[in-house]
Amino acid sequence: EELTTALRDYVGRETPLYFAQRLTNHYNNSEGEGPEIYLKRGDLNHGGAHKRNNAIAQAMIAKRMGRKSIVAATGAGQHGVATAAACAKLSLDCTIFMGATDMEIDF
Repeated sequence: EELTTALRDYVGRETPLYFAQRLTNHYNNSEGEGPEIYLKRGDLNHGGAHKRNNAIAQAMIAKRMGRKSIVAATGAGQHGVATAAACAKLSLDCTIFMGATDMEIDF
């Protein structure tokens, strides 16, 4: 129940589905036969990505285990931001590492 509440209130779940009318029309034949296409709008989650789903759950597990801090690695940065935000929400210390190659690409 705690995770469900966090996913709803902190992450912004449930993720809305959007009926993609133009894509549906494009892939249907002249008789209107074909797929109905829906887009899962994870970009509308708080923070703009799905990364918070796992980060908040992992932080909750760590806190329940009595951990005081989390150490994580990130590539492009979104996982690091999500982990740091989850740790801040749960009053956990957080250290994020980003590889040198990723730093050169992203910054």
